[in-house]
Amino acid sequence: MAGGAILDPDAAAFLTAAGITNLTIITAINTLVLDLKGYGLWTKMKAIYPFVGGTASTHKYNLKDPQDLDAAFRLVFNGGWTHSANGAQPNGTNAYANTFLTPSANQSLTSGHFSLYSRTSAASANTNTFGASGVRDDPTVRCSVLIIRRSLDNIRTIAMWGEGANDVTPSSIETDGRGFYVGSRTAANSLVLYKNGISVSSVSGNQTQTQLSTRSYFLSVVNQNGNPSIGSYDNKELAFGSIGDGLTNTEAADFYTAVQAFQTTLNRQVI
Repeated sequence: MAGGAILDPDAAAFLTAAGITNLTIITAINTLVLDLKGYGLWTKMKAIYPFVGGTASTHKYNLKDPQDLDAAFRLVFNGGWTHSANGAQPNGTNAYANTFLTPSANQSLTSGHFSLYSRTSAASANTNTFGASGVRDDPTVRCSVLIIRRSLDNIRTIAMWGEGANDVTPSSIETDGRGFYVGSRTAANSLVLYKNGISVSSVSGNQTQTQLSTRSYFLSVVNQNGNPSIGSYDNKELAFGSIGDGLTNTEAADFYTAVQAFQTTLNRQVI
Protein backbone atom coordinates (compact mmCIF):
# COMPACT_ATOMS: atom_id res chain seq x y z
CA MET A 1 0.00 0.00 0.00
CA ALA A 2 0.94 3.64 -0.43
CA GLY A 3 3.13 5.00 2.35
CA GLY A 4 4.50 1.55 3.17
CA ALA A 5 1.44 0.37 5.13
CA ILE A 6 1.22 -3.39 5.61
CA LEU A 7 -1.75 -5.22 4.10
CA ASP A 8 -3.81 -7.58 6.20
CA PRO A 9 -2.90 -11.12 5.01
CA ASP A 10 -6.52 -11.98 4.15
CA ALA A 11 -6.91 -8.78 2.16
CA ALA A 12 -3.61 -9.43 0.40
CA ALA A 13 -4.64 -12.97 -0.55
CA PHE A 14 -7.87 -11.72 -2.13
CA LEU A 15 -6.19 -8.89 -4.02
CA THR A 16 -3.55 -11.25 -5.37
CA ALA A 17 -6.11 -13.81 -6.50
CA ALA A 18 -8.22 -11.17 -8.23
CA GLY A 19 -5.17 -9.48 -9.76
CA ILE A 20 -6.18 -6.07 -8.41
CA THR A 21 -3.56 -3.32 -8.36
CA ASN A 22 -5.77 -0.22 -8.12
CA LEU A 23 -4.76 1.64 -4.94
CA THR A 24 -8.27 2.83 -4.10
CA ILE A 25 -9.63 -0.72 -4.24
CA ILE A 26 -6.66 -2.01 -2.26
CA THR A 27 -7.33 0.53 0.47
CA ALA A 28 -11.06 -0.23 0.49
CA ILE A 29 -10.57 -4.00 0.73
CA ASN A 30 -7.90 -3.75 3.41
CA THR A 31 -10.00 -1.40 5.54
CA LEU A 32 -13.07 -3.60 5.10
CA VAL A 33 -11.21 -6.67 6.34
CA LEU A 34 -9.76 -4.78 9.30
CA ASP A 35 -13.16 -3.34 10.18
CA LEU A 36 -14.89 -6.72 10.02
CA LYS A 37 -12.21 -8.22 12.24
CA GLY A 38 -12.37 -5.26 14.62
CA TYR A 39 -16.14 -5.68 15.00
CA GLY A 40 -15.79 -9.44 15.53
CA LEU A 41 -17.66 -10.20 12.32
CA TRP A 42 -14.95 -11.80 10.21
CA THR A 43 -15.29 -15.23 11.82
CA LYS A 44 -19.06 -15.17 11.27
CA MET A 45 -18.67 -14.93 7.51
CA LYS A 46 -18.62 -17.96 5.20
CA ALA A 47 -18.59 -15.96 1.99
CA ILE A 48 -18.06 -12.26 1.22
CA TYR A 49 -18.51 -10.91 -2.29
CA PRO A 50 -17.15 -7.33 -2.54
CA PHE A 51 -17.64 -7.05 -6.33
CA VAL A 52 -14.52 -5.02 -7.06
CA GLY A 53 -12.36 -4.78 -10.17
CA GLY A 54 -15.15 -4.30 -12.69
CA THR A 55 -15.06 -7.69 -14.45
CA ALA A 56 -16.62 -11.12 -14.06
CA SER A 57 -13.18 -12.56 -13.36
CA THR A 58 -12.65 -10.23 -10.38
CA HIS A 59 -16.25 -10.14 -9.15
CA LYS A 60 -16.37 -13.91 -8.71
CA TYR A 61 -13.97 -14.15 -5.77
CA ASN A 62 -14.95 -14.81 -2.17
CA LEU A 63 -12.99 -12.51 0.14
CA LYS A 64 -13.01 -15.15 2.87
CA ASP A 65 -11.44 -17.83 0.68
CA PRO A 66 -10.22 -16.41 -2.66
CA GLN A 67 -9.62 -19.68 -4.47
CA ASP A 68 -11.12 -20.34 -7.88
CA LEU A 69 -13.00 -23.39 -6.63
CA ASP A 70 -16.60 -24.43 -6.02
CA ALA A 71 -15.54 -25.48 -2.52
CA ALA A 72 -14.29 -21.93 -1.87
CA PHE A 73 -17.73 -20.54 -2.79
CA ARG A 74 -16.51 -18.40 -5.67
CA LEU A 75 -19.30 -17.27 -7.93
CA VAL A 76 -20.10 -18.71 -11.34
CA PHE A 77 -22.08 -16.22 -13.42
CA ASN A 78 -24.74 -17.46 -15.84
CA GLY A 79 -26.80 -15.55 -18.38
CA GLY A 80 -26.52 -11.85 -19.10
CA TRP A 81 -24.61 -9.76 -16.56
CA THR A 82 -23.10 -6.28 -16.79
CA HIS A 83 -19.91 -5.92 -14.77
CA SER A 84 -18.56 -2.49 -13.88
CA ALA A 85 -16.75 -0.58 -11.15
CA ASN A 86 -20.13 -0.17 -9.44
CA GLY A 87 -20.77 -3.89 -9.15
CA ALA A 88 -22.54 -6.67 -11.04
CA GLN A 89 -26.00 -6.23 -12.58
CA PRO A 90 -28.11 -9.10 -13.94
CA ASN A 91 -30.41 -8.58 -16.92
CA GLY A 92 -33.54 -9.73 -15.10
CA THR A 93 -34.37 -12.42 -17.65
CA ASN A 94 -31.82 -15.24 -17.44
CA ALA A 95 -28.92 -14.03 -15.27
CA TYR A 96 -27.93 -15.57 -11.97
CA ALA A 97 -24.80 -16.57 -10.05
CA ASN A 98 -24.22 -19.82 -8.20
CA THR A 99 -22.47 -19.43 -4.83
CA PHE A 100 -22.05 -23.19 -4.28
CA LEU A 101 -22.76 -22.55 -0.60
CA THR A 102 -25.60 -24.63 0.84
CA PRO A 103 -27.55 -23.86 4.03
CA SER A 104 -27.46 -27.49 5.18
CA ALA A 105 -23.66 -27.68 5.13
CA ASN A 106 -22.78 -24.17 6.28
CA GLN A 107 -25.55 -22.81 8.50
CA SER A 108 -27.85 -24.12 11.21
CA LEU A 109 -31.53 -24.03 12.09
CA THR A 110 -30.75 -21.48 14.80
CA SER A 111 -28.07 -19.34 13.13
CA GLY A 112 -27.66 -17.84 9.69
CA HIS A 113 -27.53 -14.61 7.74
CA PHE A 114 -27.23 -13.34 4.21
CA SER A 115 -26.80 -9.81 2.92
CA LEU A 116 -26.92 -7.84 -0.31
CA TYR A 117 -26.04 -4.24 -1.14
CA SER A 118 -28.38 -3.06 -3.88
CA ARG A 119 -27.74 -0.01 -6.06
CA THR A 120 -31.07 -0.24 -7.91
CA SER A 121 -34.08 1.67 -6.60
CA ALA A 122 -36.81 0.57 -8.99
CA ALA A 123 -39.08 -2.39 -8.31
CA SER A 124 -38.64 -5.54 -10.35
CA ALA A 125 -41.35 -7.99 -11.37
CA ASN A 126 -42.18 -11.13 -9.36
CA THR A 127 -38.55 -11.45 -8.36
CA ASN A 128 -36.34 -13.12 -5.79
CA THR A 129 -33.04 -11.30 -5.32
CA PHE A 130 -31.37 -14.20 -3.53
CA GLY A 131 -32.19 -17.66 -2.31
CA ALA A 132 -32.20 -21.42 -2.11
CA SER A 133 -35.30 -23.58 -1.90
CA GLY A 134 -35.87 -26.89 -0.28
CA VAL A 135 -37.98 -29.64 -1.73
CA ARG A 136 -41.17 -28.43 -3.37
CA ASP A 137 -44.25 -29.27 -1.29
CA ASP A 138 -42.16 -30.67 1.56
CA PRO A 139 -43.06 -28.60 4.66
CA THR A 140 -39.99 -29.76 6.58
CA VAL A 141 -37.44 -28.41 4.10
CA ARG A 142 -38.33 -25.00 2.76
CA CYS A 143 -36.55 -21.96 1.49
CA SER A 144 -34.28 -19.07 2.31
CA VAL A 145 -35.18 -16.06 0.22
CA LEU A 146 -34.43 -12.33 0.18
CA ILE A 147 -36.73 -10.13 -1.89
CA ILE A 148 -35.83 -6.48 -2.47
CA ARG A 149 -38.77 -4.42 -3.73
CA ARG A 150 -40.73 -6.42 -6.26
CA SER A 151 -43.52 -4.78 -8.26
CA LEU A 152 -46.00 -7.57 -7.47
CA ASP A 153 -46.54 -6.14 -3.98
CA ASN A 154 -43.77 -3.51 -3.60
CA ILE A 155 -42.31 -5.23 -0.54
CA ARG A 156 -39.01 -6.17 0.97
CA THR A 157 -39.10 -9.49 2.74
CA ILE A 158 -36.93 -12.22 4.15
CA ALA A 159 -37.73 -15.90 4.60
CA MET A 160 -35.06 -17.96 6.32
CA TRP A 161 -35.88 -21.62 6.81
CA GLY A 162 -39.45 -20.44 6.32
CA GLU A 163 -42.55 -20.31 4.15
CA GLY A 164 -44.10 -23.44 5.57
CA ALA A 165 -47.86 -23.40 6.09
CA ASN A 166 -47.62 -21.91 9.58
CA ASP A 167 -44.57 -19.70 9.13
CA VAL A 168 -44.52 -15.92 9.20
CA THR A 169 -41.74 -13.95 7.53
CA PRO A 170 -40.55 -10.38 8.16
CA SER A 171 -41.90 -8.08 5.47
CA SER A 172 -42.52 -4.37 4.96
CA ILE A 173 -43.39 -1.89 2.23
CA GLU A 174 -40.38 -0.71 0.23
CA THR A 175 -40.24 2.57 -1.70
CA ASP A 176 -36.54 2.50 -2.62
CA GLY A 177 -34.69 -0.71 -3.46
CA ARG A 178 -31.26 0.80 -2.81
CA GLY A 179 -29.37 0.01 0.37
CA PHE A 180 -27.78 -2.71 2.45
CA TYR A 181 -30.18 -5.54 3.30
CA VAL A 182 -29.45 -8.22 5.90
CA GLY A 183 -31.63 -11.13 6.92
CA SER A 184 -30.52 -12.78 10.15
CA ARG A 185 -31.67 -15.68 12.30
CA THR A 186 -30.09 -15.89 15.74
CA ALA A 187 -32.46 -18.44 17.30
CA ALA A 188 -35.16 -20.84 16.26
CA ASN A 189 -37.73 -18.19 17.17
CA SER A 190 -35.92 -15.03 16.05
CA LEU A 191 -35.71 -13.72 12.48
CA VAL A 192 -34.94 -10.07 11.63
CA LEU A 193 -34.76 -8.09 8.40
CA TYR A 194 -32.42 -5.08 8.46
CA LYS A 195 -31.95 -2.22 6.05
CA ASN A 196 -28.90 -0.02 6.48
CA GLY A 197 -28.20 -1.44 9.93
CA ILE A 198 -31.71 -0.82 11.28
CA SER A 199 -34.32 -3.50 12.00
CA VAL A 200 -37.29 -2.91 9.71
CA SER A 201 -39.24 -6.09 10.43
CA SER A 202 -38.97 -9.13 12.68
CA VAL A 203 -40.88 -12.22 13.73
CA SER A 204 -40.62 -14.70 16.57
CA GLY A 205 -41.79 -18.27 16.73
CA ASN A 206 -43.72 -20.15 14.05
CA GLN A 207 -40.75 -21.98 12.59
CA THR A 208 -41.87 -25.43 11.43
CA GLN A 209 -38.81 -26.50 9.45
CA THR A 210 -36.65 -29.33 10.73
CA GLN A 211 -34.13 -29.51 7.89
CA LEU A 212 -32.09 -27.03 5.88
CA SER A 213 -31.99 -26.97 2.11
CA THR A 214 -29.24 -28.92 0.36
CA ARG A 215 -29.47 -26.54 -2.63
CA SER A 216 -26.82 -23.89 -3.05
CA TYR A 217 -27.71 -20.22 -2.82
CA PHE A 218 -28.16 -18.35 -6.09
CA LEU A 219 -27.81 -14.60 -6.53
CA SER A 220 -30.56 -12.76 -8.44
CA VAL A 221 -32.92 -15.73 -8.55
CA VAL A 222 -33.92 -18.60 -6.26
CA ASN A 223 -32.37 -22.02 -6.71
CA GLN A 224 -35.55 -24.04 -7.12
CA ASN A 225 -34.71 -27.73 -6.74
CA GLY A 226 -31.36 -27.25 -8.47
CA ASN A 227 -32.41 -24.85 -11.23
CA PRO A 228 -33.29 -21.15 -11.47
CA SER A 229 -36.89 -20.44 -10.53
CA ILE A 230 -38.26 -19.41 -13.93
CA GLY A 231 -40.06 -16.07 -13.95
CA SER A 232 -38.43 -14.73 -10.79
CA TYR A 233 -35.15 -13.29 -12.08
CA ASP A 234 -34.14 -9.95 -10.53
CA ASN A 235 -32.20 -7.04 -12.05
CA LYS A 236 -30.75 -5.31 -8.96
CA GLU A 237 -27.16 -4.09 -9.34
CA LEU A 238 -25.19 -5.74 -6.54
CA ALA A 239 -22.20 -4.06 -4.88
CA PHE A 240 -21.70 -6.48 -1.97
CA GLY A 241 -23.00 -9.76 -0.64
CA SER A 242 -22.33 -12.14 2.22
CA ILE A 243 -23.48 -15.43 3.74
CA GLY A 244 -22.69 -16.69 7.21
CA ASP A 245 -23.81 -17.04 10.81
CA GLY A 246 -26.59 -15.11 12.48
CA LEU A 247 -25.99 -11.49 13.49
CA THR A 248 -27.36 -9.62 16.49
CA ASN A 249 -28.82 -6.11 16.28
CA THR A 250 -25.46 -4.60 17.28
CA GLU A 251 -23.57 -6.75 14.81
CA ALA A 252 -25.95 -5.85 11.99
CA ALA A 253 -25.45 -2.15 12.75
CA ASP A 254 -21.66 -2.57 12.83
CA PHE A 255 -21.79 -4.56 9.61
CA TYR A 256 -23.58 -1.70 7.87
CA THR A 257 -21.03 0.80 9.17
CA ALA A 258 -18.18 -1.28 7.75
CA VAL A 259 -19.84 -1.96 4.40
CA GLN A 260 -21.03 1.61 3.90
CA ALA A 261 -17.51 2.90 4.60
CA PHE A 262 -16.23 0.40 2.02
CA GLN A 263 -18.72 1.62 -0.59
CA THR A 264 -17.92 5.27 0.21
CA THR A 265 -14.22 4.71 -0.37
CA LEU A 266 -15.13 3.29 -3.80
CA ASN A 267 -17.50 6.22 -4.47
CA ARG A 268 -20.46 3.94 -5.15
CA GLN A 269 -22.40 4.31 -1.88
CA VAL A 270 -26.17 4.77 -1.87
CA ILE A 271 -28.55 6.01 0.86
